[in-house]
Amino acid sequence: MTQAGEPIRVELVDWAHAEQLIRPIRETVFIREQAVPEELEWDGLDPQCAHVLAWNKQGAAIGTARMQAQGTIGRMAVLKDWRGRGAGRALLEALLECAVRQGLTRVTLSAQTHAIGFYERAGFHVIGELFMDAGIPHRRMVKELIRQESE
Repeated sequence: MTQAGEPIRVELVDWAHAEQLIRPIRETVFIREQAVPEELEWDGLDPQCAHVLAWNKQGAAIGTARMQAQGTIGRMAVLKDWRGRGAGRALLEALLECAVRQGLTRVTLSAQTHAIGFYERAGFHVIGELFMDAGIPHRRMVKELIRQESE
């Protein structure tokens, strides 16, 4: 649920079944809006990643993100009309829950500098220096996870 009361549903999805929903979101956000070259966006890692998709109440896919097996979160993309309405937070929380279930003790990501505050509010902190990726300034961030004790 978003802060504005608009319900957003987030689910862990399989790349093979959800690729046709994920691709248009990432193409819109990264390739068209941010001018990321296609060859950088489609890095070949997607089949090995955990993916989450966010849907609005009408059932339209509005956001996506992925996490590599070692806990690197990336490709967080929310369509422009849905930004600031809780979709990004819901996607991130779903991946953090996935990481805990997998027994990971930390997750990392490369945040575009304008999004650092968003990730800090979720408990991440900046590590390392500013770097450029696809012509966009980024900082590495990390979050330590609390492991669930097995019963």
